[in-house]
Amino acid sequence: MEKIVKILTVDDHRMTALGYKYILEDATFDDYEVMVDVATSYEEGQKKIENSLRSMKYDIILLDIQLFPMEAKDPRTGEDLGKLVRKLVPETKVVFMSSFSDSYRINSICQAVNPDGYMVKSEIDEPSLVDMVKTVMTKPPYYTHLALVAARKNIAQTFKVDEYDRAILYELSKGTKTKDMTHVIPLSLATIDNRKRALKSNFGVQDKNDLALIDEARNRGFI
Repeated sequence: MEKIVKILTVDDHRMTALGYKYILEDATFDDYEVMVDVATSYEEGQKKIENSLRSMKYDIILLDIQLFPMEAKDPRTGEDLGKLVRKLVPETKVVFMSSFSDSYRINSICQAVNPDGYMVKSEIDEPSLVDMVKTVMTKPPYYTHLALVAARKNIAQTFKVDEYDRAILYELSKGTKTKDMTHVIPLSLATIDNRKRALKSNFGVQDKNDLALIDEARNRGFI
């Protein structure tokens, strides 16, 4: 019986996820056959991953970063789901499939999840998808060109966006005043102010208001 490589793709755009499924299930691999499950939300992805622990675990999980529309105001991202995968099934390969090619965002994911690949969606086509699976199953990691360029930039960067920074950005996006963030983020007001100034400086909006910081953080895929 031919070996089955089981893949889960999690993307809030169902047609994108189905596109990956149809391409990979129709492709020819030398030593195995590919089977792809689809999830379109954080909750559905988490449920499928947890259910797989009792049957056949996934070999590869493909994760979009932004799993909710901006208006949903939900802080959970594909990065958070990637962390869950590392906790529950550390042997499973994790590949991010995202439109974000910002070096800060990719650096954040590399630090938090240490993925086995990253594909920028504008560079994804049928040959690259097939090549990604072959590479990840044998000698990971796999990066598309833009992702690799961004990853190389990270080597010279000292700036990191950690969980506290992401929490600050999320609270700002909800309209929370800085002075009120101490109730939900375990940092002093002075520390939150300092972190916010550092974020503005590193995102290139140091002379602008909080709305500019929120917009730039969205453009870079942090909220």
